[in-house]
Amino acid sequence: MIEAAVTSHPLDPSRILDDAGNIRPRLLTESFDRAASKYPGYVAIDFLGREWTYGELGREVDRVAAGLQALGLEKDDRFGLCLPNTPYSVILYFAVLRAGGIVVQLNPLYSESEVEFLITDSGAKMVAVPDLELLHAKVAHAWDAEGSAMERIVLCSMGDVLPFWKSVGLRTLKRSNLASKRKGVTYTDYSDIAAHKASLRPVSQDPHDVAVLQYTGGTTGRPKGAMLTHASLSANSAQMLLHIGEERDQQERTLGVLPLFHVFALTCVLNFGVEIAAELVLLPRFEMDEVLKTIKRKPPTMMFGVPTIFNALGSLPDDKVPDLSGVRTSISGGAPLPLEVRQHYEQRTGSPVSEGYGLTEASPIITSNPLLGRTPVKDNSAGPAFPHTVVEIRNPETGELLPQGAKGEICARGPQLMKGYWNRDDATEKVFIDGALRTGDIGYLDEDGYLFIVDRIKDLILCSGYNVYPRTIEDAAYEHPAVKEAVAIGVPDDYRGEAPKLFIALHEGEELDASTLHEFLKMRLSPIEMPDSYEFRDELPKTLVGKLEKKALVAEEKAKREAAGEGGG
Repeated sequence: MIEAAVTSHPLDPSRILDDAGNIRPRLLTESFDRAASKYPGYVAIDFLGREWTYGELGREVDRVAAGLQALGLEKDDRFGLCLPNTPYSVILYFAVLRAGGIVVQLNPLYSESEVEFLITDSGAKMVAVPDLELLHAKVAHAWDAEGSAMERIVLCSMGDVLPFWKSVGLRTLKRSNLASKRKGVTYTDYSDIAAHKASLRPVSQDPHDVAVLQYTGGTTGRPKGAMLTHASLSANSAQMLLHIGEERDQQERTLGVLPLFHVFALTCVLNFGVEIAAELVLLPRFEMDEVLKTIKRKPPTMMFGVPTIFNALGSLPDDKVPDLSGVRTSISGGAPLPLEVRQHYEQRTGSPVSEGYGLTEASPIITSNPLLGRTPVKDNSAGPAFPHTVVEIRNPETGELLPQGAKGEICARGPQLMKGYWNRDDATEKVFIDGALRTGDIGYLDEDGYLFIVDRIKDLILCSGYNVYPRTIEDAAYEHPAVKEAVAIGVPDDYRGEAPKLFIALHEGEELDASTLHEFLKMRLSPIEMPDSYEFRDELPKTLVGKLEKKALVAEEKAKREAAGEGGG
């Protein structure tokens, strides 16, 4: 139970730093072992009301790791997790790592072809999936795919981890949703693995071994598997500890609604949560009524979300805004957090939000605004460099280091950087410059070392030879109180080469037309930045983790123009 007043004390960095004061390379299982042995009675997972303690979780992970070894999982074998947020996500993640394997993160909402590509590209030997036909079918589809190395599908029974009445409902009322095993496919039930009596066979492991293949979104071409090591992922958790700078004499609790197959949640919810032995309140998806019930039932002390989640919570009617008074740390990541969204959320909930910045290849956090209100958050900034991280601004064409205040490509150094891309030496070489990671984002550092992100290099709109940054247009649109969501893209223009087009979704009950919005923006944007056209929608497309999806709108516009015979631009 969360108390109103607790004792805080300075962080003891000895468990994460070496004698020279550097972040000590660690296996991810080290923090898990610490939580299981030091806090065995703490609740580790709450899944829709059913709980597991750290002690129970530790014993289960050991059994499952031994069971996986008995099935033939060897060191560095890839094991795919095609799972929504469930206890299986946590148990199998640590069990695979304990057995010396490499976790391959598979988004269960991907299409069949996307799942097939990740399975074949990674060479996954085994893949775990819930016994829900909708998800199982995507993995089974890849069984006979060319290049597939899959030898076994591990079926995870949802009925076994749900609270009693939800389990009964699934097994009786929704039997048709359960998976049908395919002929010719080798299956093992998770329950059989967990019941294995064999002892865990010791595996020689190094913190610099690859722990996770985390596939990037594939902005251009096929996704690439970022090789995140035990050391890089555990370093990002350690950096979070150092960034907070203190610990409390009570258990923290985090709302785990961001999908754990996404790198932001993998680090902030799972790895960092286990680092501090927090209670992880897992939800399989963001569904507002369930989120509100869960917050009331298990009030969080930490929240990690993408801007659309904070926007949705801050836009609720007065009688539905949740009590978040116990939240001491909220971080927004995954996409830029518009100032108006942050201010509106903070005003409605009374809970502060700090914006951070990172990317898959950095495990993922590179910068973050201060937490706990000790120093001010700078509006529209992604904050200073994370501890033990160096941020550089370079000329994106020449690679030359640029002075403070100049806009250029954001590059980063630190112990959280990936080892490289899986089987892609060519791409690895291009993404590093003098040992620093090239992010592909444009930004600048102010006099205090705070990072301000202007836009992505690939998202630039080239109007008459001038660089126009979509985020500048979007931020201006968010200043209008009726605007809920805004996305700007470049569309072909005979005169300017490209021209901005602005897509808008309004808050419920609000009215706004293009001419009124155009006049509003004229006071905030230069003539070259002004949109040429506007499109109002009830909702804008989002990625599977809730980020506004610019790529979908770009693809729609291209398809429209091709259909009209205008070319793709």
